[in-house]
Amino acid sequence: MDSRNKMLNMLLDIGEELLKNGAEVKRVEDTLERMGRAYGAVRMNVFAITSSITVTMAFADDQEVTQMRRIVNSGATDFSRVEDLNGLSRRFCEGTLAAEELQRMIGDEKKKGLSRKRLYLGSIVTAAGMCVFFGGSLADGAAAAAFALLICIMQEKLQPFCANQMIFNLICAFLTGLSIAVLARLVPFLHGDQIMIGDIMLLIPGIAMTNSIKDIMVGDTISGIMRLTESLLWASALACGFMAAVWIVGI
Repeated sequence: MDSRNKMLNMLLDIGEELLKNGAEVKRVEDTLERMGRAYGAVRMNVFAITSSITVTMAFADDQEVTQMRRIVNSGATDFSRVEDLNGLSRRFCEGTLAAEELQRMIGDEKKKGLSRKRLYLGSIVTAAGMCVFFGGSLADGAAAAAFALLICIMQEKLQPFCANQMIFNLICAFLTGLSIAVLARLVPFLHGDQIMIGDIMLLIPGIAMTNSIKDIMVGDTISGIMRLTESLLWASALACGFMAAVWIVGI
């Protein structure tokens, strides 16, 4: 029984990491079900929503093991992490990865963080590119790239101290919008609205919103509605933060 509880705990670790890094609910449930059957369960009952996972493994000797995990969603999206976890699950289901090795590799995945260099570079390119794409000048693009660094620093230093993603989005949008508005006031040839458009793209929960619609379409209505509501609240916080900054400075 102890080994089965240990295995179920590992499955919940994988499910938690998948959800926290942007995987859709159906993928999480399917992954855990396949891994449980590969371990020897004759029936897997998996129920996942964005904030919780409950799994019951039933075995041929009439023993059942149940665990539940509360998920604190970080609001982040890291598809490279999702791909790595999917690779682990496939190897386990194929029988090429032992349970002990799986536990070690799950621990390694938990320790991994998003590469700062990739985060900063991606944010700079995205902010500058979207600013110019929506009509900004090259100077606007350069300014958007600079404020993208400010957003990255806040994501790294400020986000851990915020109660949830909505509060962080509100504070981050307000501080970024205020800085952009002040700069636009001081430098007349810069267009504050275009710079804001470029930088807001780094914070808009587009993937989460897309996944919510997908969840609803495939029948995971509860998860889809929860994720959609969450995404709309995040987007509203962004809008309120930038609007407050614009209103205060008066650009």
